[in-house]
Amino acid sequence: MGNTCVCLAGEPKDSDRKQKKPSPRPQQQQQQQQQQQPKTRQHKPHRPRPNPYAEDTIGSPSLHVLKDVVPLGRHRSRIGDKYVLGSELGRGEFGITYLCTDKETREALACKSISKRKLRTAVDVEDVRREVAIMSTLPDHPNIVRLRAAYEDADAVHLVMELCEGGELFDRIVAKGHYSERAAAAVARTVAEVVRMCHANGVMHRDLKPENFLYANKKENSPLKAIDFGLSVFFRPAGERFSEIVGSPYYMAPEVLRRNYGPEIDIWSAGVILYILLCGVPPFWAETEQGVARAILRGAIDFQREPWPQVSESAKSLVKQMLDPDPKRRLTAQQVLEHPWLQNAKKASNVPLGDIVRARLKQFSVMNRFKKKAMRVIAEHLSVEEVEVIRDMFKLMDTDNNGKVSFEELKTGLQKVGSQLAESEMKLLMEAADVDGNGALDYGEFVAVIIHLQRLSNDEHLRRAFMFFDKDGSDFIELDELSEALADESGQTDINVLHDILREVDTDQDGRISYEEFVAMMKAGTDWRKASRQYSRERFKSLSMNLMKDGSLSMGKEATDLYA
Repeated sequence: MGNTCVCLAGEPKDSDRKQKKPSPRPQQQQQQQQQQQPKTRQHKPHRPRPNPYAEDTIGSPSLHVLKDVVPLGRHRSRIGDKYVLGSELGRGEFGITYLCTDKETREALACKSISKRKLRTAVDVEDVRREVAIMSTLPDHPNIVRLRAAYEDADAVHLVMELCEGGELFDRIVAKGHYSERAAAAVARTVAEVVRMCHANGVMHRDLKPENFLYANKKENSPLKAIDFGLSVFFRPAGERFSEIVGSPYYMAPEVLRRNYGPEIDIWSAGVILYILLCGVPPFWAETEQGVARAILRGAIDFQREPWPQVSESAKSLVKQMLDPDPKRRLTAQQVLEHPWLQNAKKASNVPLGDIVRARLKQFSVMNRFKKKAMRVIAEHLSVEEVEVIRDMFKLMDTDNNGKVSFEELKTGLQKVGSQLAESEMKLLMEAADVDGNGALDYGEFVAVIIHLQRLSNDEHLRRAFMFFDKDGSDFIELDELSEALADESGQTDINVLHDILREVDTDQDGRISYEEFVAMMKAGTDWRKASRQYSRERFKSLSMNLMKDGSLSMGKEATDLYA
């Protein structure tokens, strides 16, 4: 298998942490450290900290991803000894999910095969290790997908998990002819139970959203399971703070945007899910990512639109307490579960919330399918070329070769490439991007600045995605093309939902979607992580700079000041 290049239990690579990141296995690490403690202290020459985005040994067959991460007995070298991989179920940035069958029991499972060749940076490797470590650490729970085994060979890491084939949360709701507060309460209880279990085991999910919950099977009483821990992290209970902006725009808590947060953000995201379950639309919405962020920071929640007048006061009370802008006042997962509305869930109103909610949820679900299709096209075409160009620029500006770009180096470098930015604006950029506050930009911080300056909208990739839908090359996505692309598993589409999407996206109301309208849709609440995690991270850093520049971060800041 070769030597491991990066170890999860080693020095943390997550530069967003304000305290040292805990190991996924604290006791195990402590024992290892005691065993390896040298008898005499040796002074080694100072070596520069390795660049987490460097690609020297990353992606090579010698990379050992799972070393020190997976417990003994669950890490095997040959997946083919026990399982047979079948048809493709899905595809992401790093790999492919296959139907997987146990040779002995014939049990159907899912296998996520992550190509080592696509783990281009140490950050990518760290993400995979952390996800595996978290899924290995969490105890068995009926509402959390279980990691059955992890394998590694020269080409890939294979994660064998429970198969969830009952469909997405919103699709199940829409398929039912009857939807009520009682049904919403059952889902809310499941989400809160997942959060409680994660927090009790020192895990912050950081990406709770409806798409990350699947039903195990198609039965009426099928359990609902959380499936994606790709952005989850371990945290210390004693007030550890995080600053990296991650997640999905609609579900981000205000303190995430302010880069100072803890596990309370999961309750906020669960509150957003509950709000959507009760009325069919997100509480914070706008035409652009920055607009969504401003709405979140403003914190005004609409309880006037239909069907809120018909929703019980107890349900509204829970939503308000979960979406409290002050994390200190926000309910804990246990308090959510103890709330009267959930305690009396079986007695909650079973009166239908109305067709408007189901119609909104269906549109929300199909719109997500539209964006996911586009993200898949972008993911398949994204290369490291953009990042390589930025890396070359970093090397050019880092004139003293210390792995950092000072303000003077940044100013000189930007002037060389023809930037018209005033020095005051450069200082503002520097301040916003310099997460660790050391007065210089490391590579990750530098990438954020350049993406911000270039307004990296990825036009080329968006154009490719648009062309995927525009089959006849007319420069417009017509209704029949949309219908073909968004058909469900049975090959059917709801024509009324398609018309709703057209009405929302087709701003000039000519009955078709132009490229400009498509781009505008993609810039509103899109989860760019589906295309590229690194691009998503740097995009959010750029968003943070914009919010700092226009003063949005000061909105509703009183609650944050109380918590600081």
